[in-house]
Formats: sequence, C-alpha cells, structure tokens
Amino acid sequence: MTVKLICASHSPLMEFASPAEQRQEQLVRATFEKIAAEVRTYNPTLIIAFGPDHFNGFFYDLMPSFCVGVRATAAGDWDYGPGKLNVPEQTSLTLIRQVLDEGVDVAYSYRMQADHGVTQPLHFLCDGELDRYPTIPIFINGAAAPMPTTKRVIALGRAVGAFIQSLNAENERVLILGTGGLSHDPPTPQMGSAPPEVEEFLIAGRNPTPEARQNRQAKIISVGQRLAAGDQSVAVPLNPEWDRELLETFKRADFAALEAMSEDEIRRDGGRGGQEVRTWIAAFAALQTLGEYDMTIHCYEAISEWIAGFGIVSAELK
Repeated sequence: MTVKLICASHSPLMEFASPAEQRQEQLVRATFEKIAAEVRTYNPTLIIAFGPDHFNGFFYDLMPSFCVGVRATAAGDWDYGPGKLNVPEQTSLTLIRQVLDEGVDVAYSYRMQADHGVTQPLHFLCDGELDRYPTIPIFINGAAAPMPTTKRVIALGRAVGAFIQSLNAENERVLILGTGGLSHDPPTPQMGSAPPEVEEFLIAGRNPTPEARQNRQAKIISVGQRLAAGDQSVAVPLNPEWDRELLETFKRADFAALEAMSEDEIRRDGGRGGQEVRTWIAAFAALQTLGEYDMTIHCYEAISEWIAGFGIVSAELK
C-alpha cells in the first residue's frame, strides 16, 4: 500500500477574478497542473477528502463537527458540478465504524452535498471529473461557530489514519486530500450579528434559487475586488507571515503547536476562512499516524483578488 497527501487552498474566485500580478495566477494554475499529472500517474484507488463547507450543504439546523459522506453529490455552487461523487459506500461505512471504534463520534450522511470546498480541488486534481476516483468526503466544520477544537480534529485525523493502515493491501493507493485555508476572511455572516432573514438562511438555506446563489456569489466577488484595491474595511487582510509559519509547522509535524491553536486565535490571525485549516490538520494527522513524512511546499501566494493566502503542498512517508 502507498499513501500520499495533497493539501491545497481553494478559492471560488479563481474563475471570476484575475490577480493584478499575473505571475501569481500562472504559478497556482501551473502547480495544479503539475500535481494533477502526478495524481494521474499515481491513479489512486481511494481519495479521502477532508473539506469544509460554506453554508451550501451544512446549516445550523443541525451542524455536526464532523460528517462522513456515504453517498454525496456536488452542491453545484460556483459551477462545480452538479453530479454525484464516486463514493465507495461499503468502504465509507467501514471507515465510519473504525473511526467510531477509535473514540471519535462522527456524523454520517447518505445525502451529503459537497460544496466547492471539496469539489474545486477535485476539479483541478482530477481533470474536471468529480467522480473520476473513488472518494470519501469528510466534512469538518470550519465556518459555523462554535467549532471543534484542533485537538479533536487531530483525533479524527489519527482515527482515519488507523483506518487507512487497516486496509493493508499491496495494490491500495490512497490519496489524503485536505482543502481550505490558509488566511482569508470571506464575507461569511455570523449568527448573533446578522439580520433575521440572514440567520434563517444560516439555519436552513439549502438548495437556494439560482438568483439567490448568483446574488451571494456577486457579493463575494465584490469583496475580493475591494480588498485587492486596499479596502481593509471589507475583510481582515491576508496574513502571509501566519501562513508561512503554519506551513513550517506542518513541515515539522509539530502537532503540539497545532493542538494549542484556539478558535479565537485562528480567527484573529487567519480570518474567518482561516478556520478551514482544520482540514489540513486532519489530513496531516492521518498521514503521521502511518509514519514520519517529508513535505514539499509547491507554491504559496497571497492573492487578495481571490481572498486567499493560497498554498499547495504535498507529502509522502519517509
């Protein structure tokens, strides 16, 4: 059995705005193309994708910390999808059973809607085919406060790592995918500070009309343009220093430092979207359960037009 890891930022604005520095966009897209070619060569037999949600598939009417998809479809936001993900149902159920046995209480869904937090990286890494490889999506709440502690996220990752270890088949080629972060502060409304109609959306806003989705996406595009123009009133500025230190923390496999990160500290240093770094933490914890690893940083760019500190890394066992 072989195991590889890829962690990548995502930004739905990639198809709706171009950075003033064309070099940044060229580097990110070229990196995705390079990594996608490596994925084609690797031809994974299973992808385990840790991803967040942006109030497209998970809402406050019932907000789990973690949820494993047994069956899943693309939410279709930002034009990724729609369509079914290729979830191997029995394998997903086996993973759920083992994670529960490891002491991590995950929710699970036979009707998961995976938004761009999962579908965009699959789009770029799988040649636009969301169902190309068997994929188990694992949702980690990184948008709806209160959120799971990083300590519990590490426990989830290690439980999934134990599941991967149990596969123990020579022909298994597992790809662990983490998607989200790094520093960014999209205009995600918060319960307790939003008007009643917005709170109602946060509670039960599934399957919006095309017009409602377009209006929401237009607001996010506008924030990216204003942030790039220097208007810091619309969002917390990107934090390249925090991003680079975080990348080095993953490279050192310093899980004590990751475990010490609090929700408030992440919000302060990485913005609202920085909370998505939980997906990277889970992915690296899963890999580290299998042994020591070497990590490669393929690119990092702070791209205001995309409202993202954009990083792409990979790792393999030593």
